[in-house]
Amino acid sequence: MKYFRHFFTLLIFSLGTQTSWSQGCSDAGFCTMGAMKPDQKYAKNQQFKLRSIELGGYYGRTQFQNDIYASILDINVGISEKNTLQFKIPYQFVHGRLADTQGFGDISVSYTRNVLKTEKYQLNATIGFKIPTNNSDKTSAAGLPLPMYYQTSLGTYDIVAGASLITKKWLFGVGYQQVIVNNNNNQFLWGAWANSDKKAIADQYPRSRGEERGTDIMLRIERNFRFSNFNFNVGLLPIYRLNQDSFIGANGNRIKIVGSDGFAFSALVGGGYNFSVNTGVKIMAGYKILDGYSRNATENKGGNADGLSRDMVLTIGYEIRF
Repeated sequence: MKYFRHFFTLLIFSLGTQTSWSQGCSDAGFCTMGAMKPDQKYAKNQQFKLRSIELGGYYGRTQFQNDIYASILDINVGISEKNTLQFKIPYQFVHGRLADTQGFGDISVSYTRNVLKTEKYQLNATIGFKIPTNNSDKTSAAGLPLPMYYQTSLGTYDIVAGASLITKKWLFGVGYQQVIVNNNNNQFLWGAWANSDKKAIADQYPRSRGEERGTDIMLRIERNFRFSNFNFNVGLLPIYRLNQDSFIGANGNRIKIVGSDGFAFSALVGGGYNFSVNTGVKIMAGYKILDGYSRNATENKGGNADGLSRDMVLTIGYEIRF
């Protein structure tokens, strides 16, 4: 794992520095599902390939100095010209001062339909789900419960819905994500680390025992510049948490995290190059310029308990279309 992290970081930074910022969405992942994903193409006459497989690499850095690495398999299956199924399967590595963890991340399944296409624009709609791969209960080597920032799954079944309006130059996307079943069994409280030499580090993380995550909505605004084989895009990605997160305290009572609702706002940039009609590479990155809800959650040491906050992210993907 050590050599994988070093190689992956070197690869991502060597490529990512060419484009600066882009994908600003957290690991909850709904802003890369179906109609909400970035860099969607529009052409009134061209028939695009109906199926694609993309193998991607992801790097994220949190405010607590955690490094998150992931390999993501993104499969798109065109049922017809207007209907597409998407499956996303991530495998994640987390490196931090409390522990190193790894495992499959939450699986995304979505259905997207092109509901309208004219000479100037097209409108797409998506419905989907996020499926947990574990109960967010990973522990340290000493068996101590770890914060959500070290978990590879959110431990929740989520419903996702969204839509996008695409023109030759612009992409506007909206999305909604809500927990429908919470199987989160995280046990992290500060007291669990009382006898550890890493107690001072553990105390910096927000408590997340029995974490209940709030509902999110997002807006994607993206300007695209397309050439024969190369494309470039810039944009903004605001995400708003409608209601407060909560966790179960040491006395067994559920505690609302004051300030855990509100805006997170990211600046975006990305680019891609098509080697042929069938293959291409994408590079994306993002930098969070406003993180109101996680930074203002003062009742829980400042930080959203779900572990999704990222100060910056970098991604690279290789796509095969057929």
